[in-house]
Amino acid sequence: MTSTADLPPNQAAGEPTRSHLSAEEAAKQRLIVALDFPNGAEAIAMAERLQGSCTWMKVGLELYLAAGQKIVDDLKRLGFSIFLDLKLHDIPNTVAGAVRSVATSGASLLTLHAAGGPAMLSAAAEAAFKNQFAPHLLAVTVLTSMNQQELLATGISASPGDRVLQLGKMAMEAGVAGLVCSPLETASLRATLGASPLLVVPGIRSATDAKGDQSRTASPADAISSGASMLVVGRPITTAADPAEAAAKILRQIAL
Repeated sequence: MTSTADLPPNQAAGEPTRSHLSAEEAAKQRLIVALDFPNGAEAIAMAERLQGSCTWMKVGLELYLAAGQKIVDDLKRLGFSIFLDLKLHDIPNTVAGAVRSVATSGASLLTLHAAGGPAMLSAAAEAAFKNQFAPHLLAVTVLTSMNQQELLATGISASPGDRVLQLGKMAMEAGVAGLVCSPLETASLRATLGASPLLVVPGIRSATDAKGDQSRTASPADAISSGASMLVVGRPITTAADPAEAAAKILRQIAL
């Protein structure tokens, strides 16, 4: 699997910092900027504006389908670590094959849906374990855009919190490295699963930020205090008049 040097400090123990890193550098290891753009040119332009301010970039499905492997290569050349957010969800053999294919991409983190079930998750984890270059796998629990009503529409009667906990326990038992969850479930996952899982948390919004399509949100400081390992922030940074300053504000909250 990818070197833990690409991951946030003390990832295996879920700790926020290492003593040899400054507070600023440790905070940078915990912020992932979501490059949710329709093409590579816009994404690279934003990444260049954020050089020196951040160390991680998220490439989602829209951007990856539009720009392909080139966007990952270009971001790596700029010095960024890559979170490839493809949310794989298919039969076990197909997802395991996708993990092997992604191993050549240079990405350090890769998502798949926990709802794919234990067999799919185990097959993916085994494929990653057998390939030293494979990214660390994160199981997406319940999307931050979903609320109780949305879950009910899919036939799930459990609350979002209960559903996240159920899927999170199943995914960790299957051998993945961590989870993607909203900030509202981070504390309960930490209490149940302990310090080891990498908890990557989107849905980060300060009090003055528009929520957009996010239903379950919290501020950067609250998410970190509840046990988040890394925060994923998109529009509050990428649509700001000064993206670097917007990122700096979030980094200051992470470092508190």
